[in-house]
Amino acid sequence: MRFTAALAALTCSSAVSAATFMDADWASAACSAWNSTPALTNDLGGDAWAGNDAGRGYKVIQLYRAKCGAGSKVELEIRNKDGKAHCERGGAVQHATLDPKVDYLMYASDEDWDCMGKGSFGCGAMGAMMTGKLKFQGPKGEAMGVMGPFDNFLLLTGKVPGETAACPK
Repeated sequence: MRFTAALAALTCSSAVSAATFMDADWASAACSAWNSTPALTNDLGGDAWAGNDAGRGYKVIQLYRAKCGAGSKVELEIRNKDGKAHCERGGAVQHATLDPKVDYLMYASDEDWDCMGKGSFGCGAMGAMMTGKLKFQGPKGEAMGVMGPFDNFLLLTGKVPGETAACPK
C-alpha cells in the first residue's frame, strides 16, 4: 500500500501542464525553439533580415490568437548576433510600439495557427498570407524575400506545445 501511495505521489508531482498557446511561457519556449532551428538562425541572420533593425540592435515579432485579442500579445526579440538571427527573449510584450519598417505583428484563428503549425496544404507562409489565414503587419517586401525561413517559423508554432482551451492571462 505504501508503494502505491508513493508511486501515485511521484506521478502527480511529475505531471507537467503545458503552457497556454501563445502565453509568455509558450513564447519563451518558442524563443528556444527558434535558436534550435538552423533555417531561422542561419537563413535570417546577417544584414538582410536580422540586421534590418532600424539601428536599435533588435527586431520584434509579436503574435496573438484572434479569439484572445490583441491584449494577449506575446513577443520574440531577435538580434543579429555573429551573423545569425538569435532569439534573445520570448515572453510578455516589452515593446509597446512596433516600427513597421522592421518589426512584425501576426495573428490568426486557433484553427489557422494549427494549420500553419502542421504545414498543411495551403498553410505555408505564402498561402497563409495570400488567403488571409495569417493577418500580418510589418515590412511585407522583406517578408516576401524570406518565405522559406518564414515557413519554418510558422512550423515552429506547431512544434512548441500549448493548450488552446483558454486564452493567455
